Amino acid sequence: MKDKDFIWAVLLHMGRNMWSDVPVPFWGPKANRVTDPKRLAGVCAADHLRFDENAWRKVTAHAAEKGMNMVVIDIGEGLLLKSHPELAVKGSWEIDRFRKELERLRGMGLEPIPKLNFSTCHDTWLKDYGRMVSTPEYYRVCADVIREVWEAFDKPRLFHLGYDEETAGNQAYYAISIVRQGELWWHDFLYLSGFVEKLGCRPWIWSDYCWKHPDEFVSRMPKSVLQSNWYYGTAFTEEKDAHQKTRAEAYELLEKAGFDQVPTGSNCYNRQNNGLTVPFCRKVIAPERLKGFMTAPWGETKEANVAKHFASIDQLMAAR
Repeated sequence: MKDKDFIWAVLLHMGRNMWSDVPVPFWGPKANRVTDPKRLAGVCAADHLRFDENAWRKVTAHAAEKGMNMVVIDIGEGLLLKSHPELAVKGSWEIDRFRKELERLRGMGLEPIPKLNFSTCHDTWLKDYGRMVSTPEYYRVCADVIREVWEAFDKPRLFHLGYDEETAGNQAYYAISIVRQGELWWHDFLYLSGFVEKLGCRPWIWSDYCWKHPDEFVSRMPKSVLQSNWYYGTAFTEEKDAHQKTRAEAYELLEKAGFDQVPTGSNCYNRQNNGLTVPFCRKVIAPERLKGFMTAPWGETKEANVAKHFASIDQLMAAR
């Protein structure tokens, strides 16, 4: 693969209505629920867009300056879609304004790639449609939204569909928990990924479904789907505990099965992960299937998080 085609990406958030449909923290026992709105800002649904354009411009400029060539945009409720304006919140961007921003990114050498998360754990942005999962209305709305976002991005070559953490445990404190299993999970995933392929771009997903269903994943997941396994710890050696072992070794599982990969690290828990992910994955993934790397700082695109986003970018690019 030519170096210019190798992906060096950062995942940035426009929308944030992807964690919890009620104001509770990610984790912790029920007795420890937090009521301070400032502490809840990043983990609950909101009726307004939590996005700072000035912070966004700083972070994307830094990514370009450091040599990155892609920004994956987690859209969520960030856009006022003509097909479904009911999904918008206060502050959602109109499509014409957004398209101008995409042109600015391209002018900086950053390829913008859309991400819409269709995991039932992260689809609060779909509002009521998120409670209509696997119905004809749900399929219609999902197709409408994908098509309009695809058009807004001027027919991108990749489209990230999310699809991570769809378990009951990850929705323990939601008002409603919805988990597709077995054939239904595969039916919906193949419908959405197939729809993306019909548009002419490659579907891209988080790979964590393989952690608990490795044989099923390997046998049924189309090789046309680009994979991003994610592991944010620091134990890439034989010292891994069972939890770390499953996540870190999924890179090797996917490689042995012949999947193309964009491994994803983060600085959300430590400062070492991005720098450790690159050499480990270069060692265990064949060059022809290693399509690049991505870092996911997992913070709102706000001024308070600019330094964290800068650090995430710097850590990954230092390992280049």
